[in-house]
Amino acid sequence: MSKIRFGVWAPVHGNRAAAQDPLEPYDASWAHNRDTVLEAEALGYDSTLVAQHTANPHFAERDQLEAWTSAAALAPVTSRIEIIAAIKPALYHPVVLAKMALQIEEISGGRFAINLVNAWNRAEFEKAGIPFLDHDERYAYGREWLSIVERLTRGETVEHHGKHFSIDGYKLSPAGRLRPRPGIYLGGESEPARELAVDHSDVWFINGQAPEAVAALISDVKARPRQGDALRFGLAAFVIARETEAEAQAEHRRLIALAEQDKPAKEIQKANTDPKVVMFQTMAKQAFVGTNGGTAAGLVGSYDQVAERIDAFHRSGVELFMLQFQPLRSEMRRFAEQIFPRLGHSIGSIAPLYSEAR
Repeated sequence: MSKIRFGVWAPVHGNRAAAQDPLEPYDASWAHNRDTVLEAEALGYDSTLVAQHTANPHFAERDQLEAWTSAAALAPVTSRIEIIAAIKPALYHPVVLAKMALQIEEISGGRFAINLVNAWNRAEFEKAGIPFLDHDERYAYGREWLSIVERLTRGETVEHHGKHFSIDGYKLSPAGRLRPRPGIYLGGESEPARELAVDHSDVWFINGQAPEAVAALISDVKARPRQGDALRFGLAAFVIARETEAEAQAEHRRLIALAEQDKPAKEIQKANTDPKVVMFQTMAKQAFVGTNGGTAAGLVGSYDQVAERIDAFHRSGVELFMLQFQPLRSEMRRFAEQIFPRLGHSIGSIAPLYSEAR
């Protein structure tokens, strides 16, 4: 069984559970993101996921961190943590994106990965005059796009003539000096997403949901023919861990009540969302806070309960837990202090390293 890894979602558009929380003022600034990732690294977290949005998908007037320039800026100020930058293929030509990925890979010393996501926010594209293709067409586009990026980041000379791209003998350098290529993560649970994950990714991200549902998804994908190393699995989840289950549930209720204040923004998001996106179909079936399934993964309870549930996910095949917290940095520290030791995960410094007065 692979070793458990823990990651933290960077606060690229502020809070994950509720935007109007008196315990955590909204902050999507570069300084807050940098300090969060540096503290996560010092605490012993293994990865950070920098989600990609050009504009805030929830509150049009609020800040939104740009993923790729921020990933490049994180690379030289960190030393151990894996930096995963999300990418929506229609926003970047594959040759340009591959070159950017290789550059951040070099700056980071081989700690960089891309996370291909199938866009769901129609407004992000249409307001910019970028075609927003049908769900399965977006995956077909992403498949062609990723096949080019993967070969270019391996240092191959790429000759490709397909439906969307024509590449004539392109080769990028430097490539392959630190490892064969940067890592590739893929999110999405539709049939095209599963097939693409099997064919072209290293790790498949699953949205937060019950252990039995996650086990069924992993079993389905593992049964599919694949070349090369075995596919690995990650899970998105929002954590609320306390001394007692009652305390954790009380905090969950607090965040649910606060999230009610965000309903107008959620209605705008819903109107802009492609209804064919499986993530939102799954999320609509249950109440939770956080994004990408959030607390639907059930990591709400006493320290022992949360550790036991993580262990159950791990035994079903989940290697990387990409976690959300609120308030982010104090809860991130609490998790490292209380949950890491229960699961045999190495822990770094518990003392807060960076000011939270922002």
